[in-house]
Amino acid sequence: MSSLRESNGVKALRAVIIVITMVLAIGPVLYGVLLSLRPFAAVLNDPLDIVPAIGEISFEAYSQAMRSAADGGYGLGGFLVNSLILAVGTVLASILVSILGAYATARIRFSGRSVGNAIIVAVYMFPGVVLAVPLFVLLSRAGLTGTLVGLVIVYVALTVPVSLYMLRNYFIALPSSIEDAALIDGCSLMGVIWRIVLPIALPGIAATAMYMFMIAWNEYLYALLFLVQERSLWTAPLGIAQLTEFDTPVTILLAGSVVVTVPVVLLFMFAQRLLISGLATGAEK
Repeated sequence: MSSLRESNGVKALRAVIIVITMVLAIGPVLYGVLLSLRPFAAVLNDPLDIVPAIGEISFEAYSQAMRSAADGGYGLGGFLVNSLILAVGTVLASILVSILGAYATARIRFSGRSVGNAIIVAVYMFPGVVLAVPLFVLLSRAGLTGTLVGLVIVYVALTVPVSLYMLRNYFIALPSSIEDAALIDGCSLMGVIWRIVLPIALPGIAATAMYMFMIAWNEYLYALLFLVQERSLWTAPLGIAQLTEFDTPVTILLAGSVVVTVPVVLLFMFAQRLLISGLATGAEK
């Protein structure tokens, strides 16, 4: 009976810790969402009134944050589209390059393989600010500053070492017996990668792509450096930064923060199903 009571006590303590953690994590987010649904005047009068009344719920802050500057808004809608283009382009280019590179460093034996792996890790450890000036000089000479294409190239240069490192470790953990059997049966190397490796490695690829997306979606330094003169090409982080100005109502700032967070949440919800389906496909293979 004592062990049973102790077990119940541990379960109760675990449940309490989980509830407290959820309140601490979700509480500020929920408070911000509820404040963004209230008129700015009502927030000024009673900022601690968490739950808005039915009659005072308003989406004007979201509308004003999303509208273009020409329509009296802050242009966050256009900035979100720019960020989406950059993030998707970065993910596609980085994953396409990294799959082949990571598979080569994980499976193919060639001269200088260990040196190449060391270089990948070394580049991964470089802080972004160190690469800012060289990248700016290179893109300036190529005439790609102030363009989304130039910023995609920068993001790919920043994310490829990370995705190579992540995918390489994942490929190493995969059993090579199925690949060897496919090669013996006459399948080409590209056929092995396309038909065998990719379905099994889908969870790792999805996790890497999700990480690449978040890096490109939240990146601020290079977006500021390359796009500061082109307001129409600003990204979501630059748009949120402009909302932190002193004269911007706090409800608009909170509304913009919520809107910028939604794509990442949707990505996690979609990637959860993708990860599960990839694991099932790998089990069938």
